[in-house]
Amino acid sequence: MSGPLFDERDQLDTVAAALLPGERIIAVYDALDPSIGFIGLTELRILLQDNAFDGARTALTSIPYGRVGSVSLLSGRTVTGGFVPSDRLALTVGPHTYELALRDPGRARHVHDVVLDRCVRP
Repeated sequence: MSGPLFDERDQLDTVAAALLPGERIIAVYDALDPSIGFIGLTELRILLQDNAFDGARTALTSIPYGRVGSVSLLSGRTVTGGFVPSDRLALTVGPHTYELALRDPGRARHVHDVVLDRCVRP
C-alpha cells in the first residue's frame, strides 16, 4: 500500500504529529487561502490549519466526519449554466463554513469525495 498523498512535507509532518494511536493519514493538501493553511484527511477526521484566530494565532482544528453537515465543490458557471470543475470547496460544520482553494480541481474533488464517503457510510 502506498503512503498518503501530500503537497508539503512539513504539513504532512504536522498532521502526523497529531495522529491518535492507529490513525492513518489519507492526504494532506496545501490550501491557497490565507485563512486555511492546509487540509488533512485521516481515516477518522479532517484537520485544518486554521489561521483565522485573533492575534495572529493558528490552530490545528480537528473535525470528526460525523460533524460535517455538508461538503461542496464550488464552481463558476458556463454560459449554458453547466458545472465547471474548480479548485474550491466548502465544508459546513455546525454554523461555520470553511471555504478553501486547493492547488487544482483534482485535489478539491479528492477531498470532496473522501469527506462525502466518510459522512454517508455507516
